[in-house]
Amino acid sequence: MPPADVTPATEEGERLRQVYEQDVPWRRWGPYLSERQWGTVREDYSDDGDAWASFPHNHARSRAYLWGEDGLAGISDDSQHLCFALSLWNGADPFLKERLFGLTNAEGNHGEDVKEYYYYLDNTPTHAYMKYLYKYPQAAFPYDDLVETNRKRTKDEPEYELIDTGIFDADRYFDVFVEYAKASPEDILVRITVWNRGPDEASLHLLPTLWFRNTWWIEKGTRRPLLKEVEGPPGTSVVQAAHPALGVRYLSCEGAPELLFTGNETNTERVSGTPNAAPFVKDGINDYVVSRRTAAVNPARTGTKSAAYFTLTVPAGESRTVRLRLNENPPGEAGEGDLFGSRFEEVFSTRRKEADAFYDNITPPSVGPDAANVMRQALAGMLWTKQYYFYDLDRWLRQHGSGTALDSRRPVRNSQWFHMYNADIISMPDKWEYPWYAAWDLAFHLDAFTLIDPGFAKQQLELILHERYLHPNGQIPAYEWNFSDVNPPVHAWAALFIYHVEHELFGVEDIPFLEKVFQKLLMNFTWWVNRKDRYGRNVFEGGFLGLDNIGVFDRSATIPSGGYLEQSDGTAWMALYCQNMLEIAITLAVHNPVYEELAIKFYEHFLWIASAMNRMGENQEGMWDEWDGFFYDLLHLPDGSATRLRVRTLVGLLSLCSSTVFPSEAPKKLPAFLERARTFSRNHPYLTANITSPGRPGYHGRRLLSLVNEEKLRRILSRMLDEKEFLSDYGIRSISRVHAEEPYTFILDGQEFQVEYRPGESDSNMFGGNPNWRGPIWFPMNVLIIRSLLNLYVFYGNSFTIECPTGSGRWMNLYEVSEEIKNRLERIFLRGEDGRRPVFGAASKFQEDPHWRDYILFYEYFHGDDGTGLGASHQTGWTGVIARLIQAYGYMTPERLLEPEGRQFGYRKRSTPLKAEEAPPPAPG
Repeated sequence: MPPADVTPATEEGERLRQVYEQDVPWRRWGPYLSERQWGTVREDYSDDGDAWASFPHNHARSRAYLWGEDGLAGISDDSQHLCFALSLWNGADPFLKERLFGLTNAEGNHGEDVKEYYYYLDNTPTHAYMKYLYKYPQAAFPYDDLVETNRKRTKDEPEYELIDTGIFDADRYFDVFVEYAKASPEDILVRITVWNRGPDEASLHLLPTLWFRNTWWIEKGTRRPLLKEVEGPPGTSVVQAAHPALGVRYLSCEGAPELLFTGNETNTERVSGTPNAAPFVKDGINDYVVSRRTAAVNPARTGTKSAAYFTLTVPAGESRTVRLRLNENPPGEAGEGDLFGSRFEEVFSTRRKEADAFYDNITPPSVGPDAANVMRQALAGMLWTKQYYFYDLDRWLRQHGSGTALDSRRPVRNSQWFHMYNADIISMPDKWEYPWYAAWDLAFHLDAFTLIDPGFAKQQLELILHERYLHPNGQIPAYEWNFSDVNPPVHAWAALFIYHVEHELFGVEDIPFLEKVFQKLLMNFTWWVNRKDRYGRNVFEGGFLGLDNIGVFDRSATIPSGGYLEQSDGTAWMALYCQNMLEIAITLAVHNPVYEELAIKFYEHFLWIASAMNRMGENQEGMWDEWDGFFYDLLHLPDGSATRLRVRTLVGLLSLCSSTVFPSEAPKKLPAFLERARTFSRNHPYLTANITSPGRPGYHGRRLLSLVNEEKLRRILSRMLDEKEFLSDYGIRSISRVHAEEPYTFILDGQEFQVEYRPGESDSNMFGGNPNWRGPIWFPMNVLIIRSLLNLYVFYGNSFTIECPTGSGRWMNLYEVSEEIKNRLERIFLRGEDGRRPVFGAASKFQEDPHWRDYILFYEYFHGDDGTGLGASHQTGWTGVIARLIQAYGYMTPERLLEPEGRQFGYRKRSTPLKAEEAPPPAPG
């Protein structure tokens, strides 16, 4: 964990220091609830593995979850024993709004999709201050309309969104702001502010809800937790929560609302038509409020689920506030006599100012208020998207009749992963659409987390490599739908990123961390070499590699009529993996000579891969196409023939990403390594014939390992920077735009396969038909390209220039090219001269309404021509790296990158805070 000087000199930084150095539990409570537990693999007990149909949204209010909990603007402890979230009712909906609604994979014309508007407005690494906004219509929520209209739409039509139903047209909705502030690690203040944005007075039923996750199903006969009403100070209502593991907590509610109690038990009568085993069930509070069934809640005022029932009448344009407090001390005891007095508001004011100071400290002075607001909301989204993830595969597989690891009886999803036991706080891609960790997404999350909590970034990387996750054979689990699928091997890159940023910003060299992850990465690297290099020729298949439908075929399935793919991206990923492992080994070898042997191993392996990828000539058919000046996948057919699949995609651009620069002094510290590397290169000159020679000195004597030499680099960049191909106004597209007019067609055994440029949503059913890599802009790949351009700039210096955009007559060095791409990515979120943000597309309310326009959504990907946000609307998981780009280019300069000491990022520590006039404007409400 980072020492004291790693954290910024702010109060929030001091709390982080206490977390890591003194084990003060500031992060015990946080936003760890999922936003969708229904429809997940964990909750699937079907025979056919259709998780969406097995546990639909319609069951969620009545059926107890087995593996986790979801909620609206919710929090829990870090083992998710006790949960707190909102329930709302507008008096018109058929049931309480307890969780976010969205379409299943089968219902949406472009796959699953949340159909709500909610925003992560603020958060700090210890969750000492958090703010969330939910927009709740005053008319009946259009559940049926959303399902039926989307179901009727084709894949060539856009998704039908909640804003399209017209339900917000007259501003008849509530803005529900939820804020949390910690007076201490165990004293959590809650403030809920409800604004009526409509023209008339309106009523809202507000039910802050406290409940226990149902864990008693696991160990039958164990002592159950209990919620009960206890006496509190005058003018308050108090729920006592007693849990065998967590201890006792008290939820105090200002205003003495009615307290309702039921059990977190399945209503089997409603779900399956069988009698209930318990008298009070999960949807009891729903039935009491919506159906006025007084017998649905426990008159004894005890249970495992409870809600404080407020009815708020809010005049037009005004607000009403509800205050609550969750802590360990019985209300009325010493120090707790004034639960909601002036001290309550002082804590909120202080924590908000501390959050401002924390973000001011990491925001460069040159960053304007709009960009600072984007950066802060991106990081808030990263922090809100933490989730407690519980999944005991051995227990789950047994429940599914799969037998044991030694005696597997029937094929069940993930049946090779009996060893896995997950019970941790993990950074999720999107807590509604992807409420489960994804291995390569996580690596990009850490890029952003190093800005605000490098200790958490390290924890996440160590976690995914822990023996409870990593397969005994060395494979990193992909995601719960198929842990055995293959994601790009970017975790060594993430480890190096964390190490270098920490070193440059804080002067800390965390060698033990680097050494620990290196040992586990060795296992994973060996798995790749043994499993994904079919014939030991140093070319790799990989399969899916997270790129969904980018290819001609489904790359996770068998090729039609047989054969196999040598994947340009799979091989480039492995070249990058080699480079990263080499860099780690060299870094460690300076401290411990034993790592020199591994350094030479990875040096040699990289050259073998580079040579295999750059094979030339008819008899050495490779992925490089000299005619086109581009890399392509190579299809081998059963008759022994091979052909390049000439569709220009990110698959071919990945060769740029495999570039690593070594300072001139680095090899000198390891003379034995240097001599062996020179000898190997001399003895195998053909390995470096088509790449930049590792012995060639660059700027300040630096050395470069890259898949491409200068000539190939220019040819690839000329395509990438061509606005008719890859370069969009908003970043690098995933497929060349040339395929809009010239779709790539491949005929195999009389069957036609076609790939065309699709700037928006996909028309392909591969991987559920939701993700689309056939044209849109994806942040992770753009980040890797930018990182590579900076690396190449450090090697070539200002002597290498390229026309950008191609054909424009403007020549730039590689730093300027990287900054140009960064500016285009940033443009997606920033207000243009016309006041509009491209991310919001044509949605006028998002663009113009003061209660919408400054709340940013960080989508999964973006339209390749106009920058509109598409896919998952809250995938701050990897789109949140926009915060890193804003921050990095605010501090970085080309001069600092080229300094002789060989800085990786050209950072300098923040010296001055934002001036008052530069501060972001306060959010409406």
